[in-house]
Amino acid sequence: MSPPVAPPGWSRWLVPPAALSVHLSIGQAYAWSVFKPPLESALGLSGTQSALPFQLGIVMLGLSAAFGGTLVERNGPRWAMTVALICFSSGFLLSALGASLEQYWLIVLGYGFVGGIGLGIGYISPVSTLIKWFPDRPGMATGIAIMGFGGGALIASPWSAQMLESFGGDSTGIALAFLVHGLSYAVFMLLGVLLVRVPRHAPGAEGTARQAHTGPQVSAKQAIRTPQFWLLWLVLCMNVTAGIGILEKAAPMITDFFADTSTPVSVTAAAGFVALLSAANMAGRIGWSSTSDLIGRKNIYRVYLGVGALMYALIALFGDSSKPLFILCALVILSFYGGGFATIPAYLKDLFGTYQVGAIHGRLLTAWSTAGVLGPLIVNWIADRQEEAGRHGASLYGLSFVIMIGLLVVGFVANELVRPVDPRHHVPAPKEAARVERQQSESA
Repeated sequence: MSPPVAPPGWSRWLVPPAALSVHLSIGQAYAWSVFKPPLESALGLSGTQSALPFQLGIVMLGLSAAFGGTLVERNGPRWAMTVALICFSSGFLLSALGASLEQYWLIVLGYGFVGGIGLGIGYISPVSTLIKWFPDRPGMATGIAIMGFGGGALIASPWSAQMLESFGGDSTGIALAFLVHGLSYAVFMLLGVLLVRVPRHAPGAEGTARQAHTGPQVSAKQAIRTPQFWLLWLVLCMNVTAGIGILEKAAPMITDFFADTSTPVSVTAAAGFVALLSAANMAGRIGWSSTSDLIGRKNIYRVYLGVGALMYALIALFGDSSKPLFILCALVILSFYGGGFATIPAYLKDLFGTYQVGAIHGRLLTAWSTAGVLGPLIVNWIADRQEEAGRHGASLYGLSFVIMIGLLVVGFVANELVRPVDPRHHVPAPKEAARVERQQSESA
C-alpha cells in the first residue's frame, strides 16, 4: 500500500482529524477498568488476573511500536492505520468470543496481545506525517492527535458502562459489549484510513509542508547509538512512571488518603476524581505540547520533571490535610504525564530530524512499556507491604511518593544532559539518505 499523496490544494487541517479517529479509538485502553469488576464476577478472577489484558496491551504497545516503527515509516500512515484497525478490532472480537465461551485466555490473547499490537502501530501511525505537515508547529500537531489517546477513555468509560448495564454483567453481556466495541471502532478508524494523506514535497504544494528532510537528519538505526536517544528514553520513562503511579490507583488512593478524616471520599466522588484525571491527561497533551512550540522542548520537560517532583512532595507532606491541594497536585501531575507523551515526538524531531522520526518514536516507546510495569509495581507493592505492617491511610503511599520524587529528579538530570546530535550520526545528503534507507530495507 503506497502512501496517499495529497492533491494540490489539500488542507493540512484534514490530517489531525484523521489521526484523532485512530487515537480516540485506541484510547479505549484507559477505560479497561470498567470491565474489571464484571469480568472478576463472571469468570471468578482476581484483581491481578483481570488487569492482565491491560498490562499485556501496554507491553505490546511499546514492543510493536519499537519493532514496527520502520515499517510505518516505509509504508506510510494509511498502511499503519489499516494494520491498527485490523488488530485493534480483531482483539475485541477475539475477546468477545472468549467471554462468550468463558475462556479468559482468549480475552488476554485478543485484547492484550492482538489488540496491543494495534495500540502500538496505531499510536505511532500519524506522528511522522503530522510533523511533516506542521513543521512550524510540531508540538501542537502531535498534541492534537495524542490528545485523543488520553481522551478516548472519556468516551469509552460511560459508553462501556452503559452497554454493560443494558446487556448485563454476565459473560454474555460482556461478550456483546466487546463485539459492539470491535465493530464500532472498526468503522470509526476507517474514517482515518480514508482521510489521511502525506504532503507533496514539490515547491508550492501546501506552503507549510515544505521539504521534509531539511537540516540534520538521523536514521532510526543510527539514533539508538546516540546518547541523546537513551537520555530521552530515561526522561520519558521517569515522567510516565510518575504519572501512571497515580493514574493506575487513583480511586483507592484518594479514598485511602481521606479515610481517617472527617470528610471521607465516597465511591462516586472517587470515580469523579478519576474522570478529572483523564481530563487533565487529555488537556495536558494539547496544552503543554503547544506551549513547547513557544518555550522549547528542553524547557517544557524541566517543567514536567521539576514541578512534578514538587507536586509529589506537596502531596506527601500536606495531601491528607487538604483535599483541594491533593486534587490540584494530582491534576497537575497527570497533565504533565499527558504532555510528556505529546511533546516527545517534537523533541525527537528537533534532535534527529524528520527523516525517520516515526521509527525513532516507536523505539522510544519501549520506555512506556517499562514505566507501565514499574509505576504500578512501585505504588501497589509498597502499599501492600505497608498495609501488612499495620499502616493505613496516607501512610500507605509515603515511601512510594519519595521514590517517585527521586525518579523525577533522575529524569530532570537526564534532560539537562541532552545536547545536539554529533554530526557523525547525520545522514549526509538526500541521495545518501535514500541509499541508507534502501540498504536498511534490504537487510530488514
